[in-house]
Amino acid sequence: MSTGSQNLLGRPPVTDHASIERVAFELFATQGFEATTLDAIAAAAGIGRRTLLRYYPSKNDIPWGQFEAGLVDFARTLQAMPHDIPVYAAVQEAVLAFNEVDEAALPQHRQRMRLLLRTPALQAHSALKYQSWRAVVASYVGQRFNIASDDLLPRTAGHVTLALAVSAYEQWLEQEDRQLHEVLGEALSGLRKYLADPKR
Repeated sequence: MSTGSQNLLGRPPVTDHASIERVAFELFATQGFEATTLDAIAAAAGIGRRTLLRYYPSKNDIPWGQFEAGLVDFARTLQAMPHDIPVYAAVQEAVLAFNEVDEAALPQHRQRMRLLLRTPALQAHSALKYQSWRAVVASYVGQRFNIASDDLLPRTAGHVTLALAVSAYEQWLEQEDRQLHEVLGEALSGLRKYLADPKR
C-alpha cells in the first residue's frame, strides 16, 4: 500500500511539526488519546510511521510539541535578563515569554494543555518534561544568587514556578473568557515572596 493510499482523511501529506500536531489532536479529540495509535496518526497525516518518528520519538511527545527547542529559548531569555532587576521579576518575565501564544494558535494550545494536564496516560512522561523545565529555572536562580543550582532555594524556585504556572493553566482551561497572559501574570506575581533578594 502506498503512502498516498494510507491517507485516510484524503489530505495531502504533511511533514512539519504543526501539521502533524493538528492531525494528531483531531484524532485524540475523536478517538481519545490512549486509543489513537502512531500508525493511525501517520496514516491520517499521509506519511509513514518512520517519518512520523523522526519528528516525534513517541506518541507521548506529540502533545509537547517542540518543547526541547522551547527550553533552549527559555534559558536564553533568562540569561539575557538584566541583572539590575530582581530575580523574581526576571523569572516571571521569562515564563510569560515562554508561554506567549499567537491568538490564532490559542484553540490548539488550549487543546494541548487539556491533554497534558488531564490525560492520566501522559503524567509519567510529563514528569520528565517538568523536571527539565524546573532545571532551567533552578540554574538561573542559582547563578543569580551565586549558589549551586541544586541548593534548596533554586530547587524550590523551580518547583514553585512550575506550580504557579500549572495552576494558572488549570484556571485558564476552566475560565475560557480569561486571557492566558493575565492569568499567568497574576499567578506568577507570587514568586516575589519566594525569590526576594536578601541583599535588596
